[in-house]
Order: sequence, then structure tokens, then C-alpha cells
Amino acid sequence: MSSTTTSSSSAALPRQRIRELLPTVFLGRYPTGPKNSLTDIPGVLVSTQSIRDSPKYPNAAANSINTGVTVILPRKEWFNKACFAGIFRFNGSGEMTGSHWIEETGLLHSPIVITGSFGVGSAYNGIYEHAIREHSDENGKANWFLLPVVAETFDGHLHDVTKFVVTPEHIVKGIDEASSEAVKEGNTGGGTGMLAHWFKGGTGSSSRVVPAADDRSYTVAALVQANYGAMRDFKIAGAPIGRLIFEEQERKIKENPNDPELLAQAKLLFKIKEANEKKDGSIIIILSTDAPLTPLQLQRLAKRASVGLSKVGGWGANQSGDVFLAFSTANDGLDDQTEANDIWKPKAVKVDMVEDRNINALFEASADAVEEAILNAVFMAERTVGHNGAVDALDLGKVKELMVKYL
Repeated sequence: MSSTTTSSSSAALPRQRIRELLPTVFLGRYPTGPKNSLTDIPGVLVSTQSIRDSPKYPNAAANSINTGVTVILPRKEWFNKACFAGIFRFNGSGEMTGSHWIEETGLLHSPIVITGSFGVGSAYNGIYEHAIREHSDENGKANWFLLPVVAETFDGHLHDVTKFVVTPEHIVKGIDEASSEAVKEGNTGGGTGMLAHWFKGGTGSSSRVVPAADDRSYTVAALVQANYGAMRDFKIAGAPIGRLIFEEQERKIKENPNDPELLAQAKLLFKIKEANEKKDGSIIIILSTDAPLTPLQLQRLAKRASVGLSKVGGWGANQSGDVFLAFSTANDGLDDQTEANDIWKPKAVKVDMVEDRNINALFEASADAVEEAILNAVFMAERTVGHNGAVDALDLGKVKELMVKYL
């Protein structure tokens, strides 16, 4: 937290990703992709929009709107060409629409939108509005089937959720503007108003490149919307940094019981602690790979996101919504809706797949990418003032100071 943990060294430190701040940190044995981002997977497109005002509420109280939208396109032709996908529910106090159909078929035929809990309805409608605009027939009719995929975490501490400022237009814009650029992190997209381990949280991403047979390689990448956890559990590459920071704050408050600044910080910390103990946030994790994996293998890949989460200090509280989805961009001829098929005549298609006995490196890389994506979300997030008060960013100067003996 800012004044209780800010050192003179941290004042000049800009927000930066973990590898920039700690170049020698060990986050797994596989190298990152060139962007160290979900968009290292060829064909995957992402956009983020932060929403801090609304034409519906021109006189909204200052700092009351802090939400946003993240849009992921599994491929540009998402409407006509599906991806294999799999879902894992680590803890189910959260929402991911369309999940039943993915579990039924193993196919992802939708953008993935991540937003705040109260924005799910508008996001769902927005995917439909984009599809209607682009894929209606000559009479303007929607003669097709689509179940949108929308996931959420709750941003009600920093954002006035009663305003319903996310609109379908945000989603249409997000789909239109999705690009292959590195994912913007921290207070961006759906992560704009989120907390993680009582620090400011948000959006983070990372990738890993895994050597494969025949001189090939495959990439596994993660995008997270982190909004979970307690400070005492927060770890960086195994180091108990959250507990050390929390204990230092407690010690300073005890030593200076009449310091008004410290007392103000203590009240803020208590308010965040109380809110998190009533409902311990959530995390949405999206994994993507260009390795040819089947839906069952992708379910197994999605499970490994829980390993990366645990490395940072997440353990799946009762009221945490921890829902993970993995998809593969290989096998691009799946369920091609541009073809005229007789649905009553079974048609075989060829599918490539990785052998199960050779899948270990992809599992390991997935856990490592998730770990780093969460850390990037927290490292890049900035102090934010919301309608229930401020949430401070992780003090990077303090992190650098504490991590010396662990590197």
C-alpha cells in the first residue's frame, strides 16, 4: 500500500512488467514468445477498453466509474470456423456463458468477452449485435446458431456497478478493433476496476514457447483478469512478498499509533480486507495454444491454470469465481459453416493431435504462463480511486528491495 510501504527508491519507478523489474527472476524453464502475450499465438486478436465515464451519467460522482471490457477473438473467422476448446471450473462462484455448449461439443464458436459482473448482459447482447451486423442474410434475418462466451469478475469496490455503463456498443467496437498487438496490462479492459491480493489488480498476459518434435515448436499463452486473494498469500517466484509487506505495515502502525497517515492506510486496508472476506474476488484465465490439442486435452490444459494461480497465492475460496478456458488454433477446418453440408449425413474430417504421453511440456508451460500473467497484471496496475475509496498499487520499489535475497 502506498504510504506505508513506499520507499524513496519506489517513487521514481514506473509501472513495469515483472521481467523488467526483476531481470533474473525464474518463472519457468521455457522462453517467452516475442511479445510475451496471448497474441503470440498466430491468429489470436485482443482488444481492451477502459470505461471511466458514461454519456448515460454525465453527472456521475467523481471516480465512481472504473470498469471495462476485454475482447479475445480466437481467430478472425470465429463465426464460421470453430476452435477446439475445453473448460475447467476451479471454483464456481462466477459466470462464463456458453460454457455448457463448449462442454457438450468441445467447440468454441464465439469471441471471448471478459468484463465486470454487472456487464455480462450487455456483453452478451454485443456479440449478437456484431454477428447480426456481419452475418445476417439478404433479408436481415439471423438464420444461424450462436451462444456467446462472456466471463466476469466483480469490480464493485472501485466501480459503481448500479450504473450499468457497459453497453453492447463497447463489445461491437472491441470486436472490430481487436488486433495482434501485445495485450495492454494492468488497469485495462475488464481488469480496469479489479483488485488482486488487496493490491490493484487487473489484466495480465504471458506466453511460453515449447520445443516439439521435428524441429518444430508450439506456443502456449495466457490472459488473466485477476480479482482475487489476500495480501498475506501473495508470492513472487515463491518468495512470500505479500506476507512481508503486510507484516511491515502492521509493525509500522503499532510503532506509530498516532500517525494520521498510517491510520488512514490502516482503515483503507481494513475496508479492503473486510470486502474480500465477504466475497473473495474471482479470476478468469484464458489459455491459448497453436499446438493441436483435442477438447479433452484442452480441458486438461485448463486445469493446469490452477497450478499457476497457486504459485502466486490463489487457492480457490468458497465465493471466488475461478473459471478457466483453453482453446487451440490448430485444426482450422472444424465446423466450417461456410460449407453447404447435409446435417443428416455424417462427414469425417481429419484432426491432428499431440500424443498424450508427449503433452507434459505444454502442461508445464501453461502453469508458468499463468503465474507470470498474474504477476504482470499486479505489477502493471496503477493506484486507483473508486467510489469506495482508493486501492494502491503494489510498491515495486519495496518488491525490488525484498526480492534481493530470493534472486
